[in-house]
Amino acid sequence: MQIATWNINGVKARIGNLLHWLEDSSPDMVCLQEIKSVDENFPRLEIEALGYHVETHGQKGFNGVAILSKSTPDEVNRGLPGDDNDDQARFMEAVFSVDGSALRVVSLYLPNGNPVDSEKYPYKLTWMQRLEDWARQRLELEEPFVLAGDYNVIPEPADCHDPAAWEGDALYRPETRNAYRRLCNLGLTDAFRAVSGEPGMYSFWDYQAGAWQKNNGIRIDHLLLSPEAANRLVASSIEKHTRAWEKPSDHVPVVVTLDIPA
Repeated sequence: MQIATWNINGVKARIGNLLHWLEDSSPDMVCLQEIKSVDENFPRLEIEALGYHVETHGQKGFNGVAILSKSTPDEVNRGLPGDDNDDQARFMEAVFSVDGSALRVVSLYLPNGNPVDSEKYPYKLTWMQRLEDWARQRLELEEPFVLAGDYNVIPEPADCHDPAAWEGDALYRPETRNAYRRLCNLGLTDAFRAVSGEPGMYSFWDYQAGAWQKNNGIRIDHLLLSPEAANRLVASSIEKHTRAWEKPSDHVPVVVTLDIPA
């Protein structure tokens, strides 16, 4: 089974690229972030025509996540628990019956947090604590799950072209990286780093200053696996060729292959 995450940076603006990629790569599940669309305006018909079931958790003009899957989920939960006043569409969980067990797949769009001297950075850290609490509870079920998304976290110096340029940024501050490390230390596995230590492998390149052409990127799109999912890890890859397409997202898909029947 192939599960992908992709910050699409506006599904209406990238629908041509998305459909082309779905036809070409044909992943079993896709977690999209930053769809920037309310649920009723999401271009589901075009995607359903390719054989995908569509679930969305949208928001007008901002944020928004979706899960596209070749099978229909048994359960869908929208919104990250822990704050009833948080109305930002950043988290959705879908549960599938596969191989005699439940497979939980989450599409998440973690807050950016900049500028750090505003309310946005405390919100990011609080959101990460809520995510850690959610993951701890789900781990007690001892089922395979995949936390897929744009984490807006650069975990290590090797995950960015120029670490010095990111000092003080919300994506790279020690508090951010420590919160991410605490999440992983619950027993989660970074799928891509588990199979590749290769430097210069990024998932985001800014539109400015020739970042793509210079490979001046960062790796902020991650798939974290529960132990039951990590035991079935076969491969993980970054499909960076999509960044060279016309009207690309500034992110590219990251894919994990699990030894689970599709």
